[in-house]
Amino acid sequence: MKREDLPFLVDLKGRVIVVTGAGGVICSELAKALGACGAKVAYVDWNLEAAQAKVAEANKEGYFAEAFKCNVLSKEDLAECHRQINAKLGRVDILINGAGGNSPKATTTDEYLGEKVGDDVIDFFGLKQEGVEWVFNLNFLGTFLTTQEFAKDMLNRKGCSILNISSMNAFTPLTKIPAYSAAKAGITNFTEWLAVYFAKSGIRVNAIAPGFFSTIQNKELLFNKDGTPTARTGKILAATPMGRFGEVKELIGATLFLCNESGASFITGVTLPIDGGFSSYSGV
Repeated sequence: MKREDLPFLVDLKGRVIVVTGAGGVICSELAKALGACGAKVAYVDWNLEAAQAKVAEANKEGYFAEAFKCNVLSKEDLAECHRQINAKLGRVDILINGAGGNSPKATTTDEYLGEKVGDDVIDFFGLKQEGVEWVFNLNFLGTFLTTQEFAKDMLNRKGCSILNISSMNAFTPLTKIPAYSAAKAGITNFTEWLAVYFAKSGIRVNAIAPGFFSTIQNKELLFNKDGTPTARTGKILAATPMGRFGEVKELIGATLFLCNESGASFITGVTLPIDGGFSSYSGV
């Protein structure tokens, strides 16, 4: 990724940016784009090897990137990660809360109670408490605790901001994934709460809400083992006015815009859908 490939030019030279979940497909691309703008980017992930691989790619392209192992559900891990980032990169200016995910234990196989979808039906009553807790904790509590830790560096400093990763299902919940939908709705609400809370402390807080992007996380829901689209994929594309899945690069422009003080200095508390019109479409 070269600067000339970015949607628009943003000067983040010398800014220290923490990106959680940076070992994954989406957040690693966002992190690389931030590096292309001159930022010093901390790739934070529980899977250190994954983060290191992404850092190696960024370093090869000439960007400043460091990998850090951290469990965002552990206050101790977060504190130690924060200490290491401060020591190696300096005080944090921008935080992107990207760690998140879903679990089969929090996913139903039916869309409607009583629907016949095979022999091994997992309905609402069959969802596992541990699965729901895992999903909600990773997505919401992971954002909450990470913000508690890194926002300390940003207080009363110019140009600091937090960007959360919500989802278009925060606006309209998707079938089959009640825990994930509820957790992302919580992220949108929390973004607004934080925006107000930090408004007089110099920290802007916003979120992006991606629609459907084909990633490792949702591959099994979108495609059959032979690579053909599932029935769910057909429903998704029929309900997406632009008629396609998004590409990760299409999240970069909004990310750079919201993180950039010169362009978004009066924007806080906003969750921006990037979903091809999915959240606007009524179905008729």
